[in-house]
Amino acid sequence: MNKNAKIYIAGHRGLVGSALIRQLQTQGYSNIVTRTHAELDLTNQTLVAEFFATEQPEYVILAAAKVGGIHANNTYPAEFIQENLAIQSNVIHQSYVAGVKRLLFLGSSCIYPRDCPQPIKEEYLLTGPLEPTNRPYALAKIAGIEMCWSYNRQYGTQFLAMMPTNLYGPGDNYHPENSHVIPAMIRKLHTAKVNQQSSVTLWGTGTPKREFLYSDDMAQACVFILNLPDEIYKPLLGADRNDGLPPLLNLGSGSDLTIAELAQLVGKVVGFDDNIIFDTTKPDGTMKKLMDSSRLNQLGWHVTTSLRDGLQSAYQDFKKYEVLK
Repeated sequence: MNKNAKIYIAGHRGLVGSALIRQLQTQGYSNIVTRTHAELDLTNQTLVAEFFATEQPEYVILAAAKVGGIHANNTYPAEFIQENLAIQSNVIHQSYVAGVKRLLFLGSSCIYPRDCPQPIKEEYLLTGPLEPTNRPYALAKIAGIEMCWSYNRQYGTQFLAMMPTNLYGPGDNYHPENSHVIPAMIRKLHTAKVNQQSSVTLWGTGTPKREFLYSDDMAQACVFILNLPDEIYKPLLGADRNDGLPPLLNLGSGSDLTIAELAQLVGKVVGFDDNIIFDTTKPDGTMKKLMDSSRLNQLGWHVTTSLRDGLQSAYQDFKKYEVLK
């Protein structure tokens, strides 16, 4: 990408989008286009069409989505499927209409079957039932992958889906009910420390294993992929291959740990050294989700931030959030 290329980040205020902007600015990209939800409702087909016709971005990273943890997915399944389908349908289609050079569509590892082999390879998509607690969100993201694939095949577009593992970092959502596991854990253990509680109760058994990736590492991977030369990038798109593999790349750290181990690590970072109890009546979700990111690694990208270092940065960000709220 030329340093002056016009790059549209859809969803720039979230965990993913803010990391993308930091990374692009660090690498010297200055022509970054953003819109808040108040300025542009991505579920509105007419408004999205007008935006693309006016701005004519050269590159698009679609990070906008309705996201949340197990509780949010269980509580608002209709919103999760309807809003995400609308957002990605509008942005992907208008990217084609506007002649966007390359588009990255960001999703989540929950697109893969609940019980698929580990580590999870891209070819495991659609090989088994999904985890019921986040099926509406996962199906929306799967539809987005298929949409990228279809447009590549029919129109010769260069739309690629990247599926990050569980992300965390600056700009995360710390809502007490709708946050993911790391920000929820940071908030709960920090509150317990401040209130001098003797114990904290967390959901589930603590035995499921999860993989985590620092958001700035994710952003670095996205910029790396967008800068690949055509001879390396185009074979990823699935338009001319007969192997049945969609335009899909896994993006993970390559290692996992149990939720109980994560809680102990977050406790050390936050400074809560008391008793952590697990409420085994609450759901665990999928027992293990480790991504196979070897295809991305073979292209030359590798993770650079350790989980401990990333958690330290995330906690510093949370303390700023606490002061400002």
